[in-house]
Amino acid sequence: MLTELRGYLDAFIAAADEGSFSAAARHLGLTPAAVSKSVAQFEARLGVRLFQRSTRKVALTTDGERLYGQVRLPWSEIGDALTDLRQGAGKPAGTLKVALAHTVGREYFVPMMEGFVRRYPDVVPDLHFDNRQVDLIAEGFDVAIGGGIELTDALIARELARLRIVLVASPAYLKTQPVLGHPDELARHRGLLRRSLVSGRLTPWTLKNNAGQEVVASVRPVMVLDDPEAMARAAANHMGIAMLPLPHVLPLLESGELVRVLPQWYAEALPLSIYYTSRKLVPAKVRLFVEHVVREFRASGHAARFRLG
Repeated sequence: MLTELRGYLDAFIAAADEGSFSAAARHLGLTPAAVSKSVAQFEARLGVRLFQRSTRKVALTTDGERLYGQVRLPWSEIGDALTDLRQGAGKPAGTLKVALAHTVGREYFVPMMEGFVRRYPDVVPDLHFDNRQVDLIAEGFDVAIGGGIELTDALIARELARLRIVLVASPAYLKTQPVLGHPDELARHRGLLRRSLVSGRLTPWTLKNNAGQEVVASVRPVMVLDDPEAMARAAANHMGIAMLPLPHVLPLLESGELVRVLPQWYAEALPLSIYYTSRKLVPAKVRLFVEHVVREFRASGHAARFRLG
């Protein structure tokens, strides 16, 4: 009975996580038919429909969403506890699902993975690159690295760095444009504007300097983007001035493809942090991964670079 229930819940949760029986089957190492059959038997036992099916994907019904919200985290905790017990107390093992932004993850955190996987070979980091803010619990992530995720009683955040937002443009663009001496003069320049993925609104250019002055600058919009990596690339292709957090533009600043504009003016961003769920028993794989990232990030000197450029 317990083995049967475990099979039902594994299939149900994987299908809900992945949005399809085929993807759930790949995750579980089963056939799509086996996952579909297990979910159907689970529905028959419960007497409710958990998924709406289509030819390409599945979606949770209202009853399915309610059950998923109630069992997703407890079932994950039970699985982690059993894995820890089988592998030996405190020994990390299993898949570690991590969310992180494209540029920040690729440039600064992927290089930290080699040391972790070498030290903990039974843990398999499963990295998901996305510039949106994820819901750790609802989407089944163990860890997220980013900024601005809303903290609740269910989440813990360890701050990695304070971020400075700066103005950048290509040297070729600046050679053809009026020289800038003050943010008020940005109105004569082409601007690459950013649309917030959360609010859908354009991000204002509110700048300040070390003397305590603050200015809301205006530019002539040339393009609107919702992806910071795309904005940095557009700026490097001479399309105008962009306002972006330092982690997204440091590689292009160091290569010379971009330069700072009005370097004495900047804005502040929400801190870059590593987030994980505040479970009573944090799995060893999560605890050790968080400590590894915090330690390696401090040793790298990235925190100072993200703050000062």
